[in-house]
Order: sequence, then C-alpha cells, then structure tokens
Amino acid sequence: MSDSNKKYVCPCQYVYDEKQGDPENGIAPGTKWEDVPDDWLCPVCGLPKAAFERLEE
Repeated sequence: MSDSNKKYVCPCQYVYDEKQGDPENGIAPGTKWEDVPDDWLCPVCGLPKAAFERLEE
C-alpha cells in the first residue's frame, strides 16, 4: 500500500478513509477508492459512490 492515504466525503459527511476501508460492508482496510465497487453505498445515508468527493487534506 502506498503512503498516500486518500479520503472521500459523502454529502451526509460520512468519510471513506482508504486506510480504514468499510469492513462492516465488505470493503477491507487499505482498499483504494478506485477499487471500491461502483455499487457500494454510503453506510450512513445510502448514496452511491458517485456522490462522494475527494477530501483534500
């Protein structure tokens, strides 16, 4: 895994962190955003992956 850890934010403010993944929903820690399936949904509000925006640190 590279040392650049990207984060993506949903309009509901849920943050997908590549380092943490979303193990409760089948996304292992360390899963890069581009490797998250397109049919994955926000675990908080249910919006699709396409609704997320890159969070600039």
